[in-house]
Amino acid sequence: MTHIAESTHWYDKNGDPAYEVPYADPKKGMRAATLRDARKLDLWPGFTTVNKMLAAPWLERWKQNQIFMAALTLPTIEGETAKEFEARIWEDANEHSRQARERGTAIHAAVQGWFENEIPPGEYQEIYEAADLAMDEQFGYQDWRCEQSFYHPLGYGGKVDINATGYIGDFKTKEFDKDNPPKAYPENGMQLAAYREGLKMPDAVCFNCFISTNNPGLVHIHIWDEAEISDEWNVFRNLLEIWQIRNKHRPASAQA
Repeated sequence: MTHIAESTHWYDKNGDPAYEVPYADPKKGMRAATLRDARKLDLWPGFTTVNKMLAAPWLERWKQNQIFMAALTLPTIEGETAKEFEARIWEDANEHSRQARERGTAIHAAVQGWFENEIPPGEYQEIYEAADLAMDEQFGYQDWRCEQSFYHPLGYGGKVDINATGYIGDFKTKEFDKDNPPKAYPENGMQLAAYREGLKMPDAVCFNCFISTNNPGLVHIHIWDEAEISDEWNVFRNLLEIWQIRNKHRPASAQA
């Protein structure tokens, strides 16, 4: 299974992903596309690229907690300087963050693979079956489609985790338990608002399927209120305009 997480991704005007471009020397193969390539090749940013213009206090707090826990739990080494200890703290915190990201990515791929009629690794069976059941209970049987990409004339693209007629969804993996359900942040709703406009499904129900990384089989469905999604669409349009101004890259249609 190959599932590429969206980070700094680009899309052409056909809605096709353009994550990589060839090196000038064909022998070197492919490399990640850049803003310079996007300007030259008429490529457009994905949601995550645009959203990076906005602060994410909850994410920064999580990163700070990783550093704090590393500082508390790492043993000191005799003769070690403060600078050397600081370097070990950063290394340890980054390692924990890397492991969390990798586990989240693996779970996300397994769940998505299940909905794409793949056979995910057996170690994730309890997780993807729980996600399937939760969505069936919430929405009934649907002909779900995964990884549908798009381009929007305002000058952005994206690839949607899962959708069906009347529904737009996104999988999120994070630590939570039954007594402390996950919090849906505004940017989660903004992402879904941008996606449903991109797929030309302006009346679709938007939802996040939260999957616990520390309690296998625990799933929480969050359905966004229509008023919230409408507000987040307005936020995204303004954020997109800021991104385009800052990066001097916008489609001719948006300049008119």
